[in-house]
Parts: sequence; C-alpha cells; structure tokens
Amino acid sequence: METLRVLDLGAGNGIVSDELKKFGVARLVGLDIIESAREAALRDRPAGYDEYFVADMTNPDAETSSALEEWRLDALTCVAALGFDDIPAAAFVTAMETIAEDGWLAFNIKTDFLQKADKGGFAALVKALLDHDLVELHLLERYRHRLSIDGEWLEYFVLVAKKRGPLPPDIISRFAGSAASQ
Repeated sequence: METLRVLDLGAGNGIVSDELKKFGVARLVGLDIIESAREAALRDRPAGYDEYFVADMTNPDAETSSALEEWRLDALTCVAALGFDDIPAAAFVTAMETIAEDGWLAFNIKTDFLQKADKGGFAALVKALLDHDLVELHLLERYRHRLSIDGEWLEYFVLVAKKRGPLPPDIISRFAGSAASQ
C-alpha cells in the first residue's frame, strides 16, 4: 500500500482518509463537488489529504484534469457516494480514466444500484466492465453497511478490481459521453 497514489472520489469530510492513512498510502488526493466538503475535510482532518480538489467530474475543467494527471494516481476509492445522484456513472468513469491503466478500483455501492432497474447507470457500467474484461475482479462481497433511520439494514456491495488497461472509446462514450445529458 505504501506506493499507492489514491484518488478518493466523493471525499466529503475526509473520513476515508483516516482509514487509508492507517495503511500507509504514498499519496492521497481528495475530490468532491462541494466546496463545503473540502472545507470540512481541511478543518477536521488537516493532514488527511495531500491535495483536495473541488470539481464536477462529469465535466472537469482543464486545470483540474491536468493537476490530477500530474499526481500519477494508481488507485480510486469511492465510499458510500455512488448511486444516490451524488456521483453519477459519468463522473465515476471520468475519475477512472485519471488513474493508471493498471490501477486499482475500490468502491462500495448499495445493492439496489447494481440491479437491472437501476436508472443511474451503475448496474450497466459494472456489467460492462466485467463483461468486456476491462477489470480483473478481486472482491465482490455483499455486506450490511449500516442501519437506516427507520432501523432497517442497508445492504451494500464492496467491489475491488484492477483495471486491465485504458477504457475503450465506446465505453467512455456510453457512460461518460452522456454526462451532458445528466
């Protein structure tokens, strides 16, 4: 882990940085669409991230894209932010493209968002990544994430995979190319 350069997508107030720092990642970059999330992370965890960007990954500006490229990231994490319209599939694909061709993906997602009826595109995205052999799956496990406000368990999947190369243009076009319409 001490050589990984991680992008934490949907970093929020930086709770994930606490966990990743325990494993000794080499560099940790936070990214969120909300400025107040960055402010909270810098306030509550000033040593959590080496850098923290505020950007819309469905349409990142050239400066953000260039800065992310300079970090030479080789892992992407996203915890509890996928599928609730917080981070659309288009933003996730764009973030995937910022990490190395053989980089690691580690994310969790509510089980509902990996079902066929998912309107956010994550079911189709994960299926495409697996069906087209674009990632090497290392872990896919269902677990109880937490209790909801009404006392019901929320079930999630955790997925850990390694990219097998750059995403093909048709996948980028299909998922990230539709960002403008979302």
